[in-house]
Amino acid sequence: MSDSYIRLIPTNPDWQPTHEAAAAAAAYVASLFSGSGGDVEEVEYEFYDRMTLIDAGENTSQITCARCSRDIGLNWLGDLVRENGGPSFEHLDATVPCCAAVVPLNRLHYDWPIGFARFEVSAMNPTRAQYELDTVELARLAELLGHPVAQILAHY
Repeated sequence: MSDSYIRLIPTNPDWQPTHEAAAAAAAYVASLFSGSGGDVEEVEYEFYDRMTLIDAGENTSQITCARCSRDIGLNWLGDLVRENGGPSFEHLDATVPCCAAVVPLNRLHYDWPIGFARFEVSAMNPTRAQYELDTVELARLAELLGHPVAQILAHY
């Protein structure tokens, strides 16, 4: 069985909210999928010690260099994560294989949005008529957290 997630992260990869704001944000996200034909298996939040890759799972199939616009390939990112000892990073600068430029990982172009963060709210297997959060809901979540957010749709 596969799982789908809506993963919500701050737009600044190093930013973290207070624990109170995180709990309020998770409760708000849960409320978006309860009632009116919606449901969600689990909504949780997590703090990370270092900037962590928040991927889109099977949704991502291509990475393109922000510098030279050539295809990088998913294996490169996977190798980078393995060489790093996991999905968390001290810094996001990496030398890309296509043109040997040093490019921040969050500036590369991914065919499905991914991100890097020290905090996330995730909703597991959410269902409702409109799957993604809309701009009003994202703005409310940003207000609760105290920082703008990005939305990553993941499938595993």
